[in-house]
Amino acid sequence: MTTARPAPGATPARRVIVIVTIASFSVAALLGVLALLGGGEFGETQVQVLLTTLVVGVVSVAVLCYLATAGTSYQAVGAFGGLAAVVPLATSLLMIWGGDDRFADGLVEAFGVGTIAAATLAQACLLLVLVAGRGPGLRVLLALTLLLATLLAAILSALVLGADADDDVTARLIGVIAILDVLGTVVVAALAKFGPEERGDGVRASVAVPPDLLDAVDRRAAEQGRTRQQVVEDALRSHIGSPTS
Repeated sequence: MTTARPAPGATPARRVIVIVTIASFSVAALLGVLALLGGGEFGETQVQVLLTTLVVGVVSVAVLCYLATAGTSYQAVGAFGGLAAVVPLATSLLMIWGGDDRFADGLVEAFGVGTIAAATLAQACLLLVLVAGRGPGLRVLLALTLLLATLLAAILSALVLGADADDDVTARLIGVIAILDVLGTVVVAALAKFGPEERGDGVRASVAVPPDLLDAVDRRAAEQGRTRQQVVEDALRSHIGSPTS
């Protein structure tokens, strides 16, 4: 079942995260514009401001990917993604604004591994939400794609941490895995969005729900720790009765 608003489980915590994300990037974007239009010599401070704007913008996009899982059975993945994003955010800001030791090996390694983990989890969140409830064939393809993404993240993280590897062999392996990962991501997203309407848990139906009722459904889902879909299904069965009754 598809409701009038696509965002499930609009809890107060989620609203706060959205507001903070938008406000943070708005401030960073404003500072970036001022750095470009402020006049005077374009020096190190302006470069630092622009890099900060870029970092905050990328992290903001990642946070929105994690928030897509709110109210679903995959929200734990989104929570892990949010935690992972803190590492590249903090380390990148330290490298941009820090002192003489801002490019210390440990800091760079933490930034690299954190970025890889945050990006992989953002990819997983989007695909999990798109494929939720779809047929078994698409879920198998999703599992293979996420396996490739995890393998790629593990190899890249090991290299960032200084693991020894044959340059030519490793580069070829990374290239093959990355290509298959991107291919799987594109195919899964395309089929989930534009594929047949038949779903793994039934037939998709689009129903317009008044905002006040949808808010009540979201509150009940948040109170019970369930998804919007589950709450609506129970309400329909309670009112209409089981198809077998």
